[in-house]
Amino acid sequence: MSAKDALTASAYTACWRAIRALPAPAARGIFRLGADYAWRRNGGSVQRLRRNLARVLGHNLGAPPGPGHLEDAVRAGMRSYARYWLEAFRLPSLPTRAVLDGMVLENSELLFDAVAAGRGVIGALPHSANWDHAGAWACAQDLPLTTVAERLKPESLYRRFVAYREGLGMEILPTSGGAQPPLDILTSRLEQGRVVVLLADRDLSSRGIEVNFFGGRTRMPAGPALLALRTGAPLLVVSLWYDDKILRARIHPAVGVPSQGNTREKLSAMTQAMADEFAHGIAAHPQDWHMMQRLWLERERAAAADISSPGSPA
Repeated sequence: MSAKDALTASAYTACWRAIRALPAPAARGIFRLGADYAWRRNGGSVQRLRRNLARVLGHNLGAPPGPGHLEDAVRAGMRSYARYWLEAFRLPSLPTRAVLDGMVLENSELLFDAVAAGRGVIGALPHSANWDHAGAWACAQDLPLTTVAERLKPESLYRRFVAYREGLGMEILPTSGGAQPPLDILTSRLEQGRVVVLLADRDLSSRGIEVNFFGGRTRMPAGPALLALRTGAPLLVVSLWYDDKILRARIHPAVGVPSQGNTREKLSAMTQAMADEFAHGIAAHPQDWHMMQRLWLERERAAAADISSPGSPA
């Protein structure tokens, strides 16, 4: 393990231990200050978030957002992202009642009716608000939940994240390096009637399906649609956002399976429908979308470089 990897692992471990010991108001204040500091420092991740939110806001408005509007969104986005990490560090110590009371799910019958019928269910989520809390909520409802985890470096950090999510009640499969391909195991889990939850607004393989997303082209993973085609399980898109102290979630109606076309054409249509539902949720609550990586395929124009600099603080 390199010195940098060791330092990263140690920092996460220290946060997991220390943050739970702090009173909640003090912890929130510390993370809010950290978010504002990161916003002012304007590092690479903040610049990427700014570019991504500029596209979302510009698509919503039909014109590029003003500097003040954009900066308000970026600062709110950093605070939302800091809140995710604060809650992640504290979530394992929350009593089950607090986990359940801390989230409100709209259209929950779409999930529970499918589970009661003995069908597997595929939940597709964007990187918004707190997807870990959503998973913990489902497990607290006695829903058998399986998901995958990207292999992080160092390995010790990956194992800690796996243990963290397993401690919340989830079954975690590695995206690579497992005994079987994860898609085969997920197919089996759906056939057993389990709930498979996948973060699906960013493709990690470079083999995803091209979709139109906020007026540009990007790739999203084919896995959710492919699992739906393989198993007949409904593909439910879930939107997540923060509402004051509450995490809110909305389940959208199941993505339709085209009656015509070959497998690739069906996958393309279903993944585009998934992307459209993601876009509706993100457009309504852009500050809670934690996308700090490059997403769109086209080269950013020179004008986009201007967006990498923050405007005057509001």
